[in-house]
Amino acid sequence: MNAADLPRLADPFPPSDVEWKPGATTRDKSKGLAMAYLTSRAVQQRFDDVCGPADWRNEFQPGPDGGVLCGISIRVERSGSDGQPISEWVTKWDGADNSQVEAVKGGLSGAMKRAAVQWGVGRYLYELPATWVRLDDRGRFAETPRIPREHLPQGTSGNATPGPQRGGQERASGGRSGGGRPEGPGGPPDGPASGRQRPMPPRSGQRRVIRPPASGDGDGRPAEPGF
Repeated sequence: MNAADLPRLADPFPPSDVEWKPGATTRDKSKGLAMAYLTSRAVQQRFDDVCGPADWRNEFQPGPDGGVLCGISIRVERSGSDGQPISEWVTKWDGADNSQVEAVKGGLSGAMKRAAVQWGVGRYLYELPATWVRLDDRGRFAETPRIPREHLPQGTSGNATPGPQRGGQERASGGRSGGGRPEGPGGPPDGPASGRQRPMPPRSGQRRVIRPPASGDGDGRPAEPGF
């Protein structure tokens, strides 16, 4: 492919290609932090569309701590110093740990999507604003998170049919909500607090009950999914 076409890899995806998972949740489990990600199929299709099926490839190697490394290579054509065309394979690497569900498959998929980010594919998902969305009784989003217009392909409406979503019990394997932090210094309404609250002293004859922290990494911050 021509080197001038490489920036097209970073183009935003239509909403139908973006999937969602709840990250951190509020204490009452009524809202979840929307985390966007891409499927491996969408990533592969982007390379096929921009590079051509014959001008890109991937390879995998064991990671140093039991994970998986993926290298994505693109055959790039450019002009040499003498003006003659040069064709060379350029490779970018990244890796991921094996996932808890379908460990090998999840590790391969995660490593590939992280390597794709090195080429710009889906990198804009890390810039999406943090958004808290209402959850239903099954821990799924009751409404589809919206993508800001500036992060949509030209001519695409934010009300386009969304991709599927998954429950909040799994960590996202794709992109994340921008910044990965709750809105405001104290989080969302009824959400993770930025600091610890002073417990009320128990009344006479009562025992003090220590409640577990809200979902997230244990200190009020949402777990970061990676890509």
